Amino acid sequence: MKEEAPIELRAWRQFLAVAEELHFGRAAQRLHMTQPPVTQAIAQLERTLGVQLFDRTRRRVALTAAGEALVPEVRALLAQARSLPARARAADSGEAGRVRLAFVSTIGFDRLPGWVRDFREHSPQVALELVEATGDVQLESLARGDIDAGLLLHPPGAAPAGLARLAVAQEPLVLALPAAHALAQQVRPALAEVMDEPLVLYPRRILPGVHDAVMQLYAAHGRRPRVAQEAIQMQTIVNLVSGGLGVAWVPASVTAFSRAGVVYRRAEELKERGGKKVTLPSCETSLVWLAERQPPALARFVRFLRTRAEAGEAG
Repeated sequence: MKEEAPIELRAWRQFLAVAEELHFGRAAQRLHMTQPPVTQAIAQLERTLGVQLFDRTRRRVALTAAGEALVPEVRALLAQARSLPARARAADSGEAGRVRLAFVSTIGFDRLPGWVRDFREHSPQVALELVEATGDVQLESLARGDIDAGLLLHPPGAAPAGLARLAVAQEPLVLALPAAHALAQQVRPALAEVMDEPLVLYPRRILPGVHDAVMQLYAAHGRRPRVAQEAIQMQTIVNLVSGGLGVAWVPASVTAFSRAGVVYRRAEELKERGGKKVTLPSCETSLVWLAERQPPALARFVRFLRTRAEAGEAG
């Protein structure tokens, strides 16, 4: 099938002027032209389309059914054409565009919803495309160019190398206990007793730094954890704890995930032998992206989050 030649916007402007005026003379004045070129342009447009757009008599000009069908489409086409320069400038400045953002579930429990809401108010022409993904998946997606940035979890100051980074949250690990367990009935369960319990843990490939911090916590107390079950998602880990499969060490933000059958204990709600203060590892969430691949919309989102972090929302 032969491809039809594109019709220039000028021809559509002339058509719309005649369609709205229903008078070739007035349409020509509106276009700052003389009448004969307008008449010729409409005749050429009809020949190109192979349809008649206007019924003409000495006394009147009227749209045909084909002409009437084209009017709203042509108005939309010309409006879109007029908007293109502004859209280009908005995209270049980051005022418009999209950010493909991956995130770990922990940041999705508390901070992320507010950030998304406020950023949409701040930059309504930037579309945030959100996808939940573990850190290892995010790094692969960044390398492939499938996402623009990721919010991932890691030990403080130990974000993956080779990436631009903005720290946005830091929080301690807390203990998740089955509510029916005897330790959960104690006001301050002993850390030593907790460490004797089966452990539900995230695989090392998912959170290597945080996984290692948990293992080091046990090693510092001369223990080797009995890993009863591994799970990738924090919600799944909490659900397994609720089912009585073991205890778990999870970021404090997970406590916002209310799950019947689970209680949480922070460091100050645990006790050490000899009355020593319990110290638990912390973890950090950072926004990461490829420094050489920072489209304007992403730069705008980074500035937005940096402002929030500097205002104290990252602590």
